[in-house]
Amino acid sequence: QQVRVVGATAEPASIPYRANMTLLDAMISVGGLSEYAAGNRARLIRFDKQSGTQKEYSLRLNDLLRKGDSRANVMLMPGDVIIIPESTF
Repeated sequence: QQVRVVGATAEPASIPYRANMTLLDAMISVGGLSEYAAGNRARLIRFDKQSGTQKEYSLRLNDLLRKGDSRANVMLMPGDVIIIPESTF
């Protein structure tokens, strides 16, 4: 199973999932945010097997990576997709 990180990162990638993987682990694997990333507008897309639907969650990557806010670090699951938009000036 994979975790995909797409959008405004240093190196968008599909990362092998491992047990107890967190958002911080995934961001380290892709080299962090790009210069123009809107990290606090990032989204986590997760497929819910029980309901058969996709669920979307807000992420606060700027708070996690630039301010060290550990409350913004979430556990990931196999198949998660992290989408990081670019900021609009």
